[in-house]
Amino acid sequence: MLPQFLSQWIAHTVDFVWGTPLVVLLMGGGLGLFIYSSFLPLRGFFHAFQLIFGKHSTDEEKAEGQLSHFQALTNALAATVGMGNIAGVAVAITQGGPGAVFWMWIAAIVGMNTKFYECTLSVMYRGHDYRGEVQGGPMYVISQAMPKKFLPAAYFFAICGTIGCMALFNVNQLSSYLNEEYNIRPIYIGFISAVFVAFVLKGGVRRLGNVTGVLVPLMAVIYFFGSLLVILLNAGKVPELFLLIFKDAFTGQAMFGGAVGYGFLEVMKVGVKRAAFSNEAGVGTAPMAHGNAKTAEPISEGLVAMLGPFFDTIIICTMTALVILITLPIETFKQSEGVHITIAAFETTLPGFGRHILGLAVLLFSVTTMIGMANYNEKCWNFLFRGRWGLGENTFIAVFCATLIFGAISALDDVVNILDIGFGLMAYPNMITTLWLAPKVKSALKDYFKRYKI
Repeated sequence: MLPQFLSQWIAHTVDFVWGTPLVVLLMGGGLGLFIYSSFLPLRGFFHAFQLIFGKHSTDEEKAEGQLSHFQALTNALAATVGMGNIAGVAVAITQGGPGAVFWMWIAAIVGMNTKFYECTLSVMYRGHDYRGEVQGGPMYVISQAMPKKFLPAAYFFAICGTIGCMALFNVNQLSSYLNEEYNIRPIYIGFISAVFVAFVLKGGVRRLGNVTGVLVPLMAVIYFFGSLLVILLNAGKVPELFLLIFKDAFTGQAMFGGAVGYGFLEVMKVGVKRAAFSNEAGVGTAPMAHGNAKTAEPISEGLVAMLGPFFDTIIICTMTALVILITLPIETFKQSEGVHITIAAFETTLPGFGRHILGLAVLLFSVTTMIGMANYNEKCWNFLFRGRWGLGENTFIAVFCATLIFGAISALDDVVNILDIGFGLMAYPNMITTLWLAPKVKSALKDYFKRYKI
């Protein structure tokens, strides 16, 4: 789709954006928050489950926001639990070998704490869009809580958000799957996806919350039990796979295609990059979803947000990695890419219907992530334009749906690289802001734990 020179330029830009400074900012910054908080947020892990099931709720009639804790979490998971969990893990293993999975785990554990901080701030410093609806997200946090000289960073984040929050990867992998399995032309998938997303967006955030509240648990259950079946049928191989993952994480002696010759640092970069693409901790997307929560307790929403990387990466991505590494020979990684690697893994153990189990998961994961990303993108769009110059809701929907058609017919490498650039650039202002305002969150956390006796 893209000219070769442009594809090459985008690939070089990814290497620059995702250099050592960004890895240090995400991993080092997240670890620094962990140490600074004395690991306190993890004490609220089980309390977070109580919150999403309605316990400890405040007087919601007086609180700002539009979504329950559960809806806010599923809204965020709709964007994170997607093709990054199915195809993104395959990309990580192809690029960085089995060791990349270990660094995805580390990034997820660190990311749980990062998400707590960034999502707490998104409720502490909420704003209103041009329609008067309450909104949260790094652009509002920066504009309200940071010194005035940082205001351009809010607009920089929003601009990068319109790039990173395109649903290119999801529609690309959905169209690739349907084209190979059912010979449906990718452009048709792009058009159908565009119509569906437009319908949901026209219904506003409440329709979005209702749709994701049903589809996210459904897709998670289907994929979880399908993966669990494959793993149980190959249970004897699991211990040696964990040893392989740990060994390769530190030796850098990856055994697959594009990862050959990679060193320790490169394997870590791949793992951190794919973890950021999967659970988005530190990127600044989840705060935009959790900022819509109907709560007067910023800390409670931060604790709920902390569950995102746990479900997304620790559970679902790990299951995908085990399914792939258990079932497939090295040659598969040289001959396939993305979602087709995971399809082959399911079909190897469950011939005849494994690909159909994954097919249903691909459909649900793709659809929900497209919706979630559209929601994030619209928030960035509205912050930038505020309905002026004819650039309101209808214009946004038209532009976003056009990007779905573009993503459906584009090459996988181009799609991944474009989104990696957007995500990487979003992380800089978000992480710097989160670190800057961390003392305010820590103070509120201690007060919250004291009141709720956690």
